[in-house]
Amino acid sequence: MKRKSLLAILFGIVAMFLVACGGGDDTSDEAEDVTTVGEDIEDATELTLWVFAGQHVDFYEDAATNWNEENPDNAIKLTVETYPYDQMHNNLLLALQSESGAPDIADIEIGRFPNFLEGQPQLLPMNEHVEPIIDEFVESRFQIYSKDGDYYGMPTHVGASVMYYNTEIMDEAGVDIESIATWDDFIAAGEQVVENTDAMMFNSFPGDYLPYFQMVSQQESDFIDENGNPTINRQENVDALQLLLDMQEAEIAEVAPGSQPHAEEFYSYMNDGGAAAVSMPIWYMGRFTDSMPDLEGKIAVRPMPAFEEGGNRSAGMGGTGTVVTNQTEHPELAKEFLAYAKLSEEGNVKLWTILGFDPIRHSVWNDERVLEDNKYFQFFGDDIFDTLTEIRDEIAATNVTPLTPDVVTELNTNTLNNVLRDGSQSPQEALDAAQEAVESQITD
Repeated sequence: MKRKSLLAILFGIVAMFLVACGGGDDTSDEAEDVTTVGEDIEDATELTLWVFAGQHVDFYEDAATNWNEENPDNAIKLTVETYPYDQMHNNLLLALQSESGAPDIADIEIGRFPNFLEGQPQLLPMNEHVEPIIDEFVESRFQIYSKDGDYYGMPTHVGASVMYYNTEIMDEAGVDIESIATWDDFIAAGEQVVENTDAMMFNSFPGDYLPYFQMVSQQESDFIDENGNPTINRQENVDALQLLLDMQEAEIAEVAPGSQPHAEEFYSYMNDGGAAAVSMPIWYMGRFTDSMPDLEGKIAVRPMPAFEEGGNRSAGMGGTGTVVTNQTEHPELAKEFLAYAKLSEEGNVKLWTILGFDPIRHSVWNDERVLEDNKYFQFFGDDIFDTLTEIRDEIAATNVTPLTPDVVTELNTNTLNNVLRDGSQSPQEALDAAQEAVESQITD
C-alpha cells in the first residue's frame, strides 16, 4: 500500500528544501540546547544523541554519568542535542536517507516511528539486549517499535491508561470507587455523582483522539490492522464512541472545556472540581502535579472500567522509542549504553524517579527505590504501582503505521466533533465517513 504520488512529490520538495537549508552534518548547529557529559574524561568515546523533549535530557545526562562511573575503561562523552519536534524528526529521516549526518542514538516519537521502519530500516536491531530479558517487560510496548522480529526502538514508558478519580467528589456522592468494575458501573456511579454533587462524572474530548483511542484499544481493537489497512469503523470502535455519546446524553458527561485534556481551561475546570473522573495514561500524573495543585491528596489511580466483566482495563498510549542508527562508528558501545539507559533495572528506576514515567520493566515496580516517597505518591497515594501490577497484562499492542497521522487528523478534525460536539452524525456515520476519508489517501 502506497501514499498517493502527490504526497511523495510534496515530501521530495520539502526534503530538498531542508537539505538546502542545512541538513546533514550542519543540523547540530541548530540545536535548541546542547548538553555534554564526560568531556573531562580523557580518551572517552564520543557519542551524539538527538532528542525532541527537553525533559529527557536530565535522564540521559544521569545515565551517562552513571555509565562512566561504572565503566571507567569504556567511558563515553555523550552530547545530547535538543531540537524542535518536527525539525528533529525531519532532519533525522533525511540524514538516514542520505546516509550522512545522523547521530549515534536518537529518540523517535511513536507517531513518527513508522516512517523509520519503511523499506530496510537504517537502524540497528537491539535483539541481543532485549530477548534475554523480555519476560521482565511489558512486551506489547516493544512491538510498536519492531519489524520482522527485530527490536529497533527501546520504549520510554508503558503509558498505561488508568482512571483518575476525585475521591472527595466520589465520597460526597456516596460512591465506592472500588465497586466500579465495568463501564456500566461507571455510568451508575455517574448518576449518583450528578444527583448528589455539583460535579459532572466525566468529559469527552472532541479535539484529542487519545482518550477515545484508549477505549478502543482496551477492547483489543484498533484504527489500523496488522497489515496496515484502516479499520476505523470496526464495531468495537463504534461501541466506544457510542458509549461516550450515551454518557453525554445521560447528562453525566459533557464536552471538556478546551476540548482537550491538555487545555489550560480543562486544568482549571478539574482543579475546581468540575468532574469526578478523567481517564488518561500514567504519564498524565505530571499534568496534575504541575497544573492542578489543589487536587493533591484527592486523586486516586485505579484501572479503567472494562467493557465487560473480565475485559481489559487499560491500554498503552503514547511513547518514544530510542534507537541506534546505522551511521554510528561505535555500534556495540552505542547499543550497550542504550541498553544500560533503557533496559537495565537502574535505568528503569530512573525513568520513574527522574521522569515520573511508568517503567517498561515491570520487575522494578516493587523495587524499594521506586517505592520511595516522592511528589507522585504524595499527590496520588502510595498504591500507584499496585494498580499498574493489576493491569500490566491487560495492555494490547497497537498498530502505528504511516497512515496513523491521517487517522488522527480525521478523528480530531471531523469525527469526534461531529458526534460529540455538533451532533451532526451518529457514531456509525462518522466512523464510516472517517474510514472513507482515510481510504481515499491510499492506493493499492
